[in-house]
Amino acid sequence: MKNHYRKVAAIIALSFGIAPVFAADIVDTATAAGTFKVFVAALETAGFKDTLKSSGPYTVFAPTDEAFAKLPAGTWDSLSKDKVKLAQVLAYHVIPGKMMVSEVKPGKVKTTQGGSLTLTSDNGKVTVNDANITQSDVTADNGVIHAIDTVVLPK
Repeated sequence: MKNHYRKVAAIIALSFGIAPVFAADIVDTATAAGTFKVFVAALETAGFKDTLKSSGPYTVFAPTDEAFAKLPAGTWDSLSKDKVKLAQVLAYHVIPGKMMVSEVKPGKVKTTQGGSLTLTSDNGKVTVNDANITQSDVTADNGVIHAIDTVVLPK
């Protein structure tokens, strides 16, 4: 039914010469980016997708598909079979609140998983634990995504 209303709204907007704009949450934004296919699939597998579709706001340090490919052999297979552990790993990439890259202060931040990430900022280069932010400030209606080049694992 939701899609029906979107179609009707789009038809009405277009008939008045207005481009329709729809809200995009973190999951929709990550999906549209095209570089977070494994991350989005992991959200679905772990049952963590609804969290990132809620009002938030959240800051997500989302590993790219290339980051998942760098995991040691067998790590992804093991994680994808253990939904609880996978959810913990995903929650370790999320902090409450919306933090743009220009607002990063070096130090530790608490994740929704309960652990802490160490953020550093050096001449515009921002890292999360040992991962580099490769694309920053991908905004969504309920937060922001920063692409990282390495999957960070809780200790």
